[in-house]
Amino acid sequence: MARNEIRPITKLRSTAGTGYTYVTRKSRRNTPDRLTLRKYDPSARRHVDFREER
Repeated sequence: MARNEIRPITKLRSTAGTGYTYVTRKSRRNTPDRLTLRKYDPSARRHVDFREER
C-alpha cells in the first residue's frame, strides 16, 4: 500500500521533558525534515513545542 509509505505515522514528543506524546500522520513529500508543532501538554499545563521522534 502506498498510503503507509507517503504518510507514515509519527510520534510527537514534548520538549518540556514530561514524556507526553501525540500521534499523527505526516506527508514525507511536503515535509521531509522533522516536524515541530506547538501543542498543549496536559502534564506541564501549557503549550510547548512537540518534536517528531524517529
